[in-house]
Amino acid sequence: MKYGLALPYITPRTVARLSQLAEETGWDGCFLGDAIWCEDPMIGLTAAAMTTQRIRLGTMITPVPLRRPWKLASESVALDRLSDGRLVLGLGAGAVWMGWQAFPDEVTDTRTRAEMLDETIDILTLLYQRKPFDYAGKHYRLKLTQLDEMHYPPRPVQLPRVPLWCVGIWPHKKSLQRTLKCDGVIVEQVGQEVTPADLCEIKAYVDANRALSSPFDIVLNGKVADLGQSQLQDKLLPLIEAGATWWIEGLWDATEEIAIERIRRGPPSKEL
Repeated sequence: MKYGLALPYITPRTVARLSQLAEETGWDGCFLGDAIWCEDPMIGLTAAAMTTQRIRLGTMITPVPLRRPWKLASESVALDRLSDGRLVLGLGAGAVWMGWQAFPDEVTDTRTRAEMLDETIDILTLLYQRKPFDYAGKHYRLKLTQLDEMHYPPRPVQLPRVPLWCVGIWPHKKSLQRTLKCDGVIVEQVGQEVTPADLCEIKAYVDANRALSSPFDIVLNGKVADLGQSQLQDKLLPLIEAGATWWIEGLWDATEEIAIERIRRGPPSKEL
């Protein structure tokens, strides 16, 4: 299992500093939230890319109904190349409760946002290939066959695409089915924690139904900072055995001082 940090909503300068500290103390990744109104996480991750060499950098999660797919593709290609292939895009339909009421023109309907997420995954996959194509979706339409090749940005460092992680709500099979088109699932379960038994079922479903042969991550997030060593082992070891590949330690509501203290302690693997 790899261990990452979901950093608080902080300035890009602070993101760079904390990401550098995370790399020095053995963490495997730093991830930023993306809300409807916040300091742009792509800018923060760009700053982090300039101060780190090894760790993964990513979003958890980008609410795709707020982003045009081609704009997201342009930004992610640039950041993937800047970081020498260390970007991961976490994608979701967006959390409407996080301030969307202040922007009444945005789409809030659940089904529509899910449709936009599906189409965005398809379009990103095609755009990263740097080949002409036409796309006729319900919400997005592209005619790249009419675009001269000189106007195409380069491919990302990571081929065939920047890895895409998508939120999957367990046990809703329709939500999980969407993640099969991606490179990982960010597992969520409404109202309760995901158990090792849940993960075993999720992994079995992915193994039985995913057509792609590329690696696939099973990503969990939460807080284990306050657990003792035996509690930590009881919590994480069964999840590892069940197939989890990433644990993202949530520092969403931490102050900068608390975040620094947690980062300096290093990833949970040091205590397993």
